[in-house]
Amino acid sequence: MPVREGPEGFDAVIVGGGHNGLVAAAYLARAGRSVLVLERLDRTGGAAVSTRPFAGVDARLSRYSYLVSLLPRKIVRDLGLTFRVRGRTVSSYTPVERGGRSTGLLVGGGERRTREAFARLTGSDREYESWQRFYGMTGRVAQRVFPTLTEPLPTRDALRRRIDDEEAWRVLFEEPIGEAVEERFADDLVRGVVLTDALIGTFADARETSLRQNRCFLYHVIGGGTGSWDVPVGGMGALTDALEQAARTAGAVIATGREAVRIETDGRMAEVTHRGADGDTTVSARHVLVNASPQELARLAGEAPPAPAEGAQLKVNMLLKRLPALRDTAVDPREAFSGTFHVAEGYRQLAAAHAQAAAGALPAAPPSEIYCHSLTDPTILGPDLVERGYQTLTLFGLHTPARLFAHDNEGAREALLKSTLAQLDAHLAEPLEDCLARDADGRPCIEAKTPLDLERDLRLPGGNIFHRELAWPYAQEGTGRWGVETSHANVLLCGAGAVRGGGVSGVPGHNAAMAVLEDSGGAARA
Repeated sequence: MPVREGPEGFDAVIVGGGHNGLVAAAYLARAGRSVLVLERLDRTGGAAVSTRPFAGVDARLSRYSYLVSLLPRKIVRDLGLTFRVRGRTVSSYTPVERGGRSTGLLVGGGERRTREAFARLTGSDREYESWQRFYGMTGRVAQRVFPTLTEPLPTRDALRRRIDDEEAWRVLFEEPIGEAVEERFADDLVRGVVLTDALIGTFADARETSLRQNRCFLYHVIGGGTGSWDVPVGGMGALTDALEQAARTAGAVIATGREAVRIETDGRMAEVTHRGADGDTTVSARHVLVNASPQELARLAGEAPPAPAEGAQLKVNMLLKRLPALRDTAVDPREAFSGTFHVAEGYRQLAAAHAQAAAGALPAAPPSEIYCHSLTDPTILGPDLVERGYQTLTLFGLHTPARLFAHDNEGAREALLKSTLAQLDAHLAEPLEDCLARDADGRPCIEAKTPLDLERDLRLPGGNIFHRELAWPYAQEGTGRWGVETSHANVLLCGAGAVRGGGVSGVPGHNAAMAVLEDSGGAARA
């Protein structure tokens, strides 16, 4: 589409129309700034979209990002978003074979029921009491840390004082999380369930001294000040739609099908060249906000890109005619799949999978976790599918670094999907294949995405869903006041690669907008 600018250009040009770019656009436009959003695709949303991936089937799936935890209610309120989430009554279910019988651990459904589930699995109340103490600690940390995500970066000492719990600080910020897990829990399955939050999209061992697993764990347990992970009503695309409407209503110009190809700046004014079907156009701006990876920013600025941080996940979307029956007959599949369904995620299993992948092989027993969006929010399915009992399943596989797919992405994807589903089938009373729906062409309704697929589809460097290594949520050398600053005074990161980025949060978009408004002496309207 043609882009018109005033005689002095735009106050801000935002490169990338993902959810963070739209958050920044809405805040800046509401503050009276002239804003242009450039999106290379024909739609906004980036990874936070809903699509109908199966031909002729009325199922609108959250294709890449599944759940919401890190999106502050402050952003929803500030921008007047018509967006809701629903909590899950079941937190998780983890099946296992013990003593020749199928059993498992169901967390949720009330304190008494959860306590009884721990006792059935482990033979005593010890693990449950340790669980309560551990997550009581992380809950207190969440209450103190989460509000800081939309404030200027605190110093390390200031955040430590704010947490005001030396044990929690040591466990989460100073020692490998594996030490705390092994010290506090004895049961292998319980240990694995705790550890999984440290490994989502992060290729690391429990005792890795880099503490990348600790940073991942921290962001997974502080969301909303509670650590809960909720279901977006209407799918993840409902958030994108609400943000796009908020930005447009406030006056932002959103141009799809326009790919930024160059950024030039002297620190005070910038020029952004973008390309569309009608050729190249250059616009000027006081500030440029980049809702893309640091590697993409370097490319646009003509600089040497930083080395990518490798992604390590398999994403699978499925549509089922019915939920499969479980071998553990004590649990209703509707409960088991409504929470996070852990597969092959015992503590020793996670360690073995990591070791195999680190040695260059696909894990023999790939760990994964699954949940059923449509159990909590059936609106993503057409009425006919709901009436017929259809359900969605989304799967997130762990310990599958991009390097494993470099030689033969398609072949490795197929092999990994087969072995991942075999691990799930081991806990089902019927093959998952028998439950899969078929699309209009008779093909099974299932799609899988490797890190290399995500790099191709979404331009995630190395397929890393966080754009780069997650950073501690406090100021460090070079992070700047808001964690969005770059080496160019008027060019900011507003995507997942910012400090306190990653996940569907809107936090980097908010913080980049606040940095612009501070720099130009303005304030956003609530």
